[in-house]
Amino acid sequence: MDFNLTEEHLMIQQAARDFAQNELLPGVIERDEKQIFPTEQIKKMGELGFMGMMVDPKYGGSGLDAISYVIAMEEISKIDASASVVMSVNNSLVCWGLQEYGTEEQKQKYLPGLASGEIHGAFCLSEPEAGSDATSQKTTAVDMGDHYLVNGTKNWITNGNTASVYLVIAQTHPELKHKGINALIMTKDMPGFSVGPKEQKMGIRGSDTHSLMFSDVKVPKENRIGEDGFGFKFAMKTLAGGRIGIASQALGIASGAYEMALKYSKERKAFGTEICNHQAIAFKLADMAVNIEAARHLCMKAAWDKDNHKNYDVSGAMAKLFASQVAMDTSVEAVQIHGGNGYVKEYHVERLMRDAKITQIYEGTSEIQKIVISRAVIAG
Repeated sequence: MDFNLTEEHLMIQQAARDFAQNELLPGVIERDEKQIFPTEQIKKMGELGFMGMMVDPKYGGSGLDAISYVIAMEEISKIDASASVVMSVNNSLVCWGLQEYGTEEQKQKYLPGLASGEIHGAFCLSEPEAGSDATSQKTTAVDMGDHYLVNGTKNWITNGNTASVYLVIAQTHPELKHKGINALIMTKDMPGFSVGPKEQKMGIRGSDTHSLMFSDVKVPKENRIGEDGFGFKFAMKTLAGGRIGIASQALGIASGAYEMALKYSKERKAFGTEICNHQAIAFKLADMAVNIEAARHLCMKAAWDKDNHKNYDVSGAMAKLFASQVAMDTSVEAVQIHGGNGYVKEYHVERLMRDAKITQIYEGTSEIQKIVISRAVIAG
């Protein structure tokens, strides 16, 4: 085993860190408070290659490995999880799904714009009655011969209003249950496609989360991904990789909170000395450091599995389950270490605490990750 990062990995880490500090940090509190989508920052992320990191260069991507993606996601997420979730959805769900399962025509048409950050995408699975139970799709895609007629509603869609390309999961053959589901490429300019109001969220407030409504939307047959009935499998395969992205986001939130808490503890004095010298604080910092390092290793292992074409369903689930808990625990303790200052916006850690919670919910709740892991453990 070699735990050293390559020279290329270190360059990516430094580039992501510099971008986060120089481009994302200024204005991050205002974007959170006013729910401002980081339009210019996302555009610059695309120019730096962060929006299509694993996309083949022939489609305009960076052609990097999943470990590079984890490294960049951590650095971006330390500062702005609202920006990193846009990066995660575009990389893990939309670009990867299209590159892995799309036709050559679909790849040529959509990937260059997505990989460059000129446009970005959305992944549309969740519904009012289909969250963790993704088999209960109520959105329908009726086969009309040369096209599908789509009706239904999607909830909690990241990039819901700002995306240009939408991968929509819909039921075509209800009698076949999950084997009758299809994945369709849709665009917002299709007649009958409408976007609901922006959600008022606790965290990742700068990201763009909406419900989507479809009323007799005509989607050409050539926009279907894979064979008829492949949609549910497509969603599950894509989400397995997406969990590596969200695990890395959780890791970044945790490490960002830890770094701020460590710095503050060396500056703030109480009872005649810096608070880091008090065992009550020192032990908190020790626990944070251990848990973050363990989370980082789980994220890297899942990415390594993916890069080496091994099954990463379980390693990705483990990484997301553990890292999201570490993000929650670490950000709460970071607020505690900051004391009263931790409760106000200017010290950043209260935002990280609010952002951390969603990592235990989206792209499969922690309970769903435990189902995935326990099934694998029991099956041997």
